Amino acid sequence: MSFEMWTEKYRPVTLNDMINQKDIVARLKSFVESKNVPHCIFAGPPGTGKTTAALCLARDLYGAGYREYLMELNASDERGINVVRETVKTFARTRSIGTVSFKILILDEADNMTGDAQQALRRTMERYTSTARFILIANYSGKIIEPIQSRCAPFRFTYLTREDVIQRIHTISQKEDIAIAEEGIDAILEISGGDLRRTTNILQTAASMGKKIDSETVYSVVGRANPYDVQEMLKQAINGDFVGARDKLRELILKYGLAGTDIIKQVHIEIFRFNIPERWKPKLADTIGEIDYRLTQGSNEEIQLSALLAKLAEAGQEIRRGR
Repeated sequence: MSFEMWTEKYRPVTLNDMINQKDIVARLKSFVESKNVPHCIFAGPPGTGKTTAALCLARDLYGAGYREYLMELNASDERGINVVRETVKTFARTRSIGTVSFKILILDEADNMTGDAQQALRRTMERYTSTARFILIANYSGKIIEPIQSRCAPFRFTYLTREDVIQRIHTISQKEDIAIAEEGIDAILEISGGDLRRTTNILQTAASMGKKIDSETVYSVVGRANPYDVQEMLKQAINGDFVGARDKLRELILKYGLAGTDIIKQVHIEIFRFNIPERWKPKLADTIGEIDYRLTQGSNEEIQLSALLAKLAEAGQEIRRGR
């Protein structure tokens, strides 16, 4: 089994290798064919292929030596106005040598740029259009100022489908010769939520344990409780066994090393899967939201989680009475 980063090892190289995002890939391929790329904004959740798409576009456009015509900046680290005035402007003003008359500058995490830097970038994009094209990558396009948005072609990336992620897991598993159970795949899918980068990282971490990947392995390596354990805790609380549920809570904290906010998130997920009257689910969701708020404000975790279990026990009594 290889121990290099699988996110890089299995990153698509060309647009033909891209997973899903078919409409976006088709539009980018048309740019390659015409050898003309507008300024672009790639927006969408993390792990959906935004940066990969930009790199694949550059490789398809310039060939194997694409790095000579490309600059990557992460705006999370370098997001001030001086970077735009110096680094970006210096790169943008020099003309490309080759069949394509412009270079590409990728600004990752562009939604983290300061307002002043974005204003400076707007003028730079306008002035050096003939020699440089900008690809801005953001999780939230709304944080990019309107003047820049109006100068760019928008591309909206979405989370990958369950089928696409499963296929990718099987592909990597076969190439790395690792055994994975169906329950392990389901656990990875639940945790990653369509984020392919996170999926690949979880798969590599679980594979490093050197045994067949099942759900218990996955939950242990990512520091999340097994949903079955959370369900058992909720079942005890709703059935009126408050002390038993509290003991189970302490066991979860010790076994998985979870923070209170992590447990709250899992309780929120599991409560909607629980076999209780539908009219009680919004009431319990409201209670969970209140406890979550208290935790974020710095309240004691054990006291607040115990209070949540007490509320669940009270709700269980009301449900049994048919109220």
